[in-house]
Amino acid sequence: MDMADVVIHINEDVGHDRRVEIADAIRGHDGVMGVAHHDEKPHLLIVEFDPQSVHAKDLLQVALGMGVHAQLVGL
Repeated sequence: MDMADVVIHINEDVGHDRRVEIADAIRGHDGVMGVAHHDEKPHLLIVEFDPQSVHAKDLLQVALGMGVHAQLVGL
């Protein structure tokens, strides 16, 4: 299994509970190994995933589908 990281930048100011909901939705996607988010940097989600199983743009679509504006930032 390969592993890659991507940062999803959320444009809106979303609270901790909303970030947890978005992170949980992304974490539930096949190929995702982990999602980190910190209150000190509330606009960022760091996603670890298997690029053989899922594309970063698909993970972005999960966030967008939750009603936020966001974009990918590669590491």
